[in-house]
Amino acid sequence: MRFGVMHDFRNPKRWHLPSAVFYQAMIEQTVAIEQFGYDHVWLTEHHFTDDAYNPASLSMAAALAVRTSRIRIGTFVLLLPFIHPVRAAEDVILADILSNGRFDLGVGQGYTHEEFDAFCIKRSERGARLQEGVELIRKLLSEERVTFEGRFTQVKNMTLMPRGVQTPHVPIWIGARGPKGITRAAEMGANLMATLGPDPAPLYLETLRAHGRDPSQFKIAQLRMVYCADSEDQAWEESQHHLWHVFDYYREVLATSNDVAGDAAPWPITRAEELRNSPLAADLLIGTPEQVAAKLDTFCKNYRCTDFIMSTHFAGIDPKKSTRSLELFAKKVMPAFRSR
Repeated sequence: MRFGVMHDFRNPKRWHLPSAVFYQAMIEQTVAIEQFGYDHVWLTEHHFTDDAYNPASLSMAAALAVRTSRIRIGTFVLLLPFIHPVRAAEDVILADILSNGRFDLGVGQGYTHEEFDAFCIKRSERGARLQEGVELIRKLLSEERVTFEGRFTQVKNMTLMPRGVQTPHVPIWIGARGPKGITRAAEMGANLMATLGPDPAPLYLETLRAHGRDPSQFKIAQLRMVYCADSEDQAWEESQHHLWHVFDYYREVLATSNDVAGDAAPWPITRAEELRNSPLAADLLIGTPEQVAAKLDTFCKNYRCTDFIMSTHFAGIDPKKSTRSLELFAKKVMPAFRSR
């Protein structure tokens, strides 16, 4: 199993730091996690949020590429309907060059109504835009003189220069939560990115086989919230209010989007202090390294996963504290799971 860290660069008003100070601290954290032995740093995005959620994941990938030398850098996920596929492909090539072949492209279709409304894009088109965008980006990264007649994008006799480092193209991942998205990722021959919910592996692997693909050649990433401290009380005290900020955001946007069964139901709690003893805690890897390791062991028994991705810098938390948590996990938890 490989281990990665997801950064969203949220900077909420309640705990706000000057943007330049905050971004520099998070870049330094990425340098640190490379030294701790993590395999990946993943960059996610949303647009127009009150807490300044990073809207420019490909730009951040290029920035991190020049500050690191070993760790892979990827998007989890680039919201493909909101960027022109040619522009995305050019930025992907830049990140691949600056990282000397360490870039992974993860894409998703998006879900929040606010984003689609602001971009004046029909939400009903998101799946088609994703599928067409991936097809065109693959061609642009691996072929010369591309002509493409899509529903949303047309190009004629196009050759991107410079060319990327990885051949035939960077690894491509697709984020999915429901059966339709999981099936689409397999049908398109992409690695799968998933988060909370039932294990997507059986449907994904079955669909890969049905399309004549070898499942051993594909990867499944799972995102979970993880926080380690010297005591369980410390772990919850340091993280709970920042976790609640995250859950409060997703409670609203998921309920409004209602893409997957259960999204419309609100979380069964109303304040941060209730998280620790709520049903949500079962999916949160919070506690001492020993407690987190026990929860990770249970996770490994219930999910197929090649890439375990951790959200640890919860919105607004002190970067020094989240860095310490990541160091504890790397030293006291990660080694025992490398061969899983």
